[in-house]
Amino acid sequence: MTVYISKEKIINDEPRKNEEIRISNVRLIDENGEQVGIVSNQEAQNKASAAGLDLIEIAANVNPPVCRIMDYGKYKYDKEKKLKESRRNQHQTKLKEIKFTPRISDHDYGYRREQAKKFLTSGDRVKASVFFKGREMAHVERGRVVLEKLIQELEGIAQVDKNIIMQGKLMSIILVPAKK
Repeated sequence: MTVYISKEKIINDEPRKNEEIRISNVRLIDENGEQVGIVSNQEAQNKASAAGLDLIEIAANVNPPVCRIMDYGKYKYDKEKKLKESRRNQHQTKLKEIKFTPRISDHDYGYRREQAKKFLTSGDRVKASVFFKGREMAHVERGRVVLEKLIQELEGIAQVDKNIIMQGKLMSIILVPAKK
C-alpha cells in the first residue's frame, strides 16, 4: 500500500523486496526460519531465487538489515490478517446521550436509567442531559435533582467524569463505566 503525502512526496509503507534491496550485506533468515547469518546481498538474492521465493526486508532500521526468504503474497496476507484481528479485538468507546426533562414521569425516568445502565455495561460513556423549556428555567434545581438521582442509582455501575454543568437551557453530566 502506497501512502501519498503530497504530489511530490510518496511514502511506501510496504517492505522492500528482491531487487529493491540495495544494501551490500544483509542478515539472512532462510525459508525454514533458520538464521543463516550475515551474507552478501547477491548471495541472498541467489538463495531466494533458487528456492523460488522472494527476499523480503523485515527490519530495515538495524545494521545490517534483516531479510527473510519467503513468499511475498503469503507475507502480505498474514500481515493483513493480523491487522484485521487486532481491529476486531478493539472496542471503540462511544458517547451516548440520554435526554431528560425536569418534569419527567417515573416510567420514562426508569426506562432512560435502564438504557444508561445498558450503555455503561457495554463500555460506553453516557451524557445525561436535562433540557429546560420556557419557564422551567426558573426551577433549574428540579433538573439537578433528576441528575443527582441518576448518579445515586447508578453508583456501582458508573462514576462521574464531568460534574453537573449548565450550558444555556441544557444541564448535563458525563458518566463513565466504574473501574472494576
